[in-house]
Amino acid sequence: MTDWLNAFIQGILLGGLYALFAAGLSLIFGVMRLVNLAHGDLIVLAAFAILFVAAKLGLDPFVAVLVALPMLFVAGFALQHVLLNRTLGRDLLPPLLVTFGLSIIIQNGLLEIFSADSQRLRSGAIETASLALGGGVAVGVVPVLTLLSAVAAIVFLNLVFYHTPLGRAFRATSDDLEIAQLMGIDVSRIFAMAMGLAFIVIAIAALYLGLRANFDPSIGPARLLYAFEAVIIGGLGSFWGTLAGGIILGLAQTMGAQFDPEWQILSGHLAFLVVLVLRPRGLFPRALD
Repeated sequence: MTDWLNAFIQGILLGGLYALFAAGLSLIFGVMRLVNLAHGDLIVLAAFAILFVAAKLGLDPFVAVLVALPMLFVAGFALQHVLLNRTLGRDLLPPLLVTFGLSIIIQNGLLEIFSADSQRLRSGAIETASLALGGGVAVGVVPVLTLLSAVAAIVFLNLVFYHTPLGRAFRATSDDLEIAQLMGIDVSRIFAMAMGLAFIVIAIAALYLGLRANFDPSIGPARLLYAFEAVIIGGLGSFWGTLAGGIILGLAQTMGAQFDPEWQILSGHLAFLVVLVLRPRGLFPRALD
């Protein structure tokens, strides 16, 4: 019984990481209907950026991510403003092709700069610190911080969307792009701001990715897959649904691993398939309005 309880708790905590992977993807799709195939590689790129800042300045990763955040926001803003805005339109194929190409460029660029060796963000004793819950069950501090950060990111995105002028512009462009332009909204700038915010969430996801596991330039597509599954399970357009989708995916993996460790990854994919068959629009679909 203790093993199953532990698997349940660990699944929820793992879901926090998947929700962080998915939140930026959900934001971008919700605002501009852009399916970013480079999203997983951007998470890995951000992890290497944090690693570089931490190594060069001698900083703890939790401090290094604060230093890297403004740079990543600017990078996201520039990427959307200079490149991706030129691909957006009624045809969905150009942004797919461009982000696919961007994914390949990021992977090969990281291979050239950092090699194929696995890397890890080191933060001292907190990496192995744990909290005893009683009954022989303990949870790691970093996984707990991951879940709390995921909740904080979702709260932040909801506040921006529903309680700020920028959020009203996001919703307006999402609802009707042409009317938003007629009302004087600078759509290109709004899209670039959305990508900048997505890069902030990506940086947080990258921090916990690097603290919880080794990473290398080739793991981006797998992170993208988990992000897509979490978004679709939760429901397109719902930030809280994205959090729920990440937790469901995490629970499916840890529960599957209880039956057989080889079933861990497959169990998550099967849960995704079941939800897709029963609820094609996800469990908690909601328009961003």
